[in-house]
Amino acid sequence: MARSLRLFAAFVLPGLLCAGGALAQPAPAGKSATPAAKPAVAAPAGPAAQPATPPNPLLAKVDGVEIHMSDVAQAAANVPELRDVPPQQAYPMVLERLVSMQAVADAARRAGLDKDPAVAQQMLRATDEVLSNALLGSKVGPTVTPAAIEAVYQKDFANKAGAEEVHARHILVPTEEEAKKVIAELKGGADFAKLAAKYSKEPGAAERGGDLGFFTANDMVPEFSAAAFALKPGSYSTTPVKTQFGWHVIKVEERRSAPPKTLEQATPEIRQALIREGVDKVVKDSLAAARIERFNPDGSVVRPIDSAEPPK
Repeated sequence: MARSLRLFAAFVLPGLLCAGGALAQPAPAGKSATPAAKPAVAAPAGPAAQPATPPNPLLAKVDGVEIHMSDVAQAAANVPELRDVPPQQAYPMVLERLVSMQAVADAARRAGLDKDPAVAQQMLRATDEVLSNALLGSKVGPTVTPAAIEAVYQKDFANKAGAEEVHARHILVPTEEEAKKVIAELKGGADFAKLAAKYSKEPGAAERGGDLGFFTANDMVPEFSAAAFALKPGSYSTTPVKTQFGWHVIKVEERRSAPPKTLEQATPEIRQALIREGVDKVVKDSLAAARIERFNPDGSVVRPIDSAEPPK
C-alpha cells in the first residue's frame, strides 16, 4: 500500500503544484509525521532541465511536524466520499484538514490535555486500534489474491446454477378494499398489465404494466417474496398481500434458476468472504496467544461454569 501511495503521489504532484505554487516551495528539515524521503535524482543539466519531483514531497509544517504527500494520500484514501473526486480537488482540501487537525492537537498538548487520564486512555485505545488494523492488514491482505479468489470461484460458483428466480408483475394500491377490487376484475378476465397501468401507485407502473423482471427471494421484502414464490407461472394472488408499502396483487409470469455468476460478478462477494475468514483466524489466534482474565462487576473473578454444575 505504501508503495502504491508513493507512485500515486508522483503522478498527481505536478497538477497539485500547478494549482498552488506555494506547495512547491522547499522547506528546511524538521520533525516529521512520516519517514524522511530519499533525495530525488537530479535532472540533467541544460537549458531545458526541470527540477526533479521528490518521491514523497513535503507539503506543510505545523509547529515543526511535517506533512508529506503520503500523509495526504493516505488520509484521502480513507474518505469514501473522495474516491471519485480528482486529486487536484481532493488533496488541497485534505491537506488543509490535516494542517488544522495538527494545529488543534498541538494546542491541546500545550493545554496539557494529553496528560488527562481520560484522554490518555482514549489515546491508548486509538493506538491499539491502529495496531490491530495494521496486524489484520499485514496478515489478511496478502491472502486475498486473484489466485485465491479464482480457487473459491471454481469450487463454489463455476458451473453452478444460482438461486431460484421468478419473473413477476404487481399492482400496488393503498387499501385492502382496492386490492380486492383489482382481484375481482382479474377474475372477470381483465388484463393484468392494463389494470396495473390503471390502478397501481408504483412509479412507472403504467409504462411497465407492473413488471418487476426477475428477482430472488432475498431481493424483496419477506411478505412479498413469500407470496410470489408460492405462485405458479401464469397465476396471480387471489388474496391481497400486505407489505410496508401498501397492498399488492401479484402475478408470476415464469420461474427459473439464475445463471451461474461470472468470476467478475462473484469477485466482490468472494473477496469479502476471504477477508472475513482471514480476520476471524487472526482474532482467534490472537485470543489463543493472549492471557485473558475476566471479572464480574463486583470485582470477583469470572470462572468457567462446570458443565456438571448448573448455573446459579
